[in-house]
Amino acid sequence: MKRPLKLLSIGSRSLNEGAQTELVPQVRMSGPIPWVIAIMVMMTVIASAGGLALRNIASAAANELSGGITVQIVEARPEVRNQQALQAVELLKGQSDVSLIRAVPQEEVDALVEPWLGTGMDEAEVPVPALIDARLSGTVTQARLDGLRNALRAKVPSARVDAQSSWLKPVFGAISALQWLAIALVLLLGLATAAAVLLATRTALGSNRETIEIVHLLGGTDQQIARIFQRSTAMAAAEGGIAGLAAAVIIVVLVGRRFAGLGAGIVNGGSLVWIDWALLVLIPIGGIVLATVTARWTVLRALARML
Repeated sequence: MKRPLKLLSIGSRSLNEGAQTELVPQVRMSGPIPWVIAIMVMMTVIASAGGLALRNIASAAANELSGGITVQIVEARPEVRNQQALQAVELLKGQSDVSLIRAVPQEEVDALVEPWLGTGMDEAEVPVPALIDARLSGTVTQARLDGLRNALRAKVPSARVDAQSSWLKPVFGAISALQWLAIALVLLLGLATAAAVLLATRTALGSNRETIEIVHLLGGTDQQIARIFQRSTAMAAAEGGIAGLAAAVIIVVLVGRRFAGLGAGIVNGGSLVWIDWALLVLIPIGGIVLATVTARWTVLRALARML
């Protein structure tokens, strides 16, 4: 018979006509399970941080563009275009729901199109429309846009009105898809962690089967044996969770600094705030709970079949 594990008295309670001592095996999860949990926690924290950053980017962009509209004066003749731009500004000032109006200087417009058209372009060859940025009070709806278009076109035939948020609809769609991908990845990593703990627990049970049978003969219960395994699993998960969280935080901070160096407004809006970091810290705790519950369920289920 295989030599049993060291036995430890963990309490005293009447078992059999005055028996006082409860004997249960002291076991510890062996193998690479702490490293597996560390890797899973690290990947989960990184995926969650990416999802939270994308949420912040979408929220910042939506808040910045909420109520924003752009009026384009599409006219090839410069003198007519400038005159209609002035007329459009005056008409917008007369609208009660328009809170901010700014005619974009031609220098800024030229800088916007320079990456595509280059410098020194003849305006007669490629006319650039005049731009007017405005902001409406409240949400920009299709009905409000249509009403504003009709009011402008009555006096400014070449005016085109667009909601600024409509330009970023494809971007918002891509961000939403990436967020769902991050959520799916977190769920898959959780399932992988539970599967790793389940396999490790089954291995530990199989290697200590004879010892467990002896403990049952000495009065040990399934609940006591499960408690030993779940405590061992919780300790291993805590070690791996702390290591994984530390590695993930370092990676997230380094990557965040890289993106911050880009200086792009939409990227800067994705910075993690304190509530995001608090949620990330909860991930290792959730991993410990998941591993402990999985180990307990596995042990109780295996013991019910074994004995």
